[in-house]
Amino acid sequence: MSVELMVWDEPVPVSRDQARATYLEVRKGEPARGDLPEVAKELPGAVTAFGDRVLVTMDLETMDEMSAQVFEVARTHGLVCYDPQRDLVHNVAPLGVYQGMQLHTGDGLVVRDPDLGLVHDVLGTMSPQNPFVTLVTFGHHFIQVSPGYELEYKEGAMVRAEVAELEEVRRAFHEYATGERGFLGRHSWSDA
Repeated sequence: MSVELMVWDEPVPVSRDQARATYLEVRKGEPARGDLPEVAKELPGAVTAFGDRVLVTMDLETMDEMSAQVFEVARTHGLVCYDPQRDLVHNVAPLGVYQGMQLHTGDGLVVRDPDLGLVHDVLGTMSPQNPFVTLVTFGHHFIQVSPGYELEYKEGAMVRAEVAELEEVRRAFHEYATGERGFLGRHSWSDA
């Protein structure tokens, strides 16, 4: 079984709906003939150009590792990357304040310097197949959530809080990513 990612240039961040529509429209077309765009030469996996849009195909066993490479190449070149398997879009901006911050999920997604829209969308994918979402600034602090909306935060000591709604989890993750700590005062925390 194979999986795909698609990368292309967009002047502004796009929504998941816009990215999905672009992907589906490209998949209806025929691959371009001739030279590949320059960025295609840096991408792992089987690469197919559809004009200025590049489709990367990889096998399921190497998906996590190769996806991370595709995300990195796309970010370096200022390109959007759409993951149709997870229905997630990786935009170039806006980013959080911690350079090198990583997004990790329980289903194997790892993204360095994720855009804030991706963080928002990933939080909605928690399930038995994706049992946690973490934002981590290695060596400093992290925030993590698991289904049932149990938040964990560590900066020195680790603390835990139950949160009632996904929107509050999204707000806490956004505040963490942007260097704010309002979530610490809004919840009752206990030692983990």
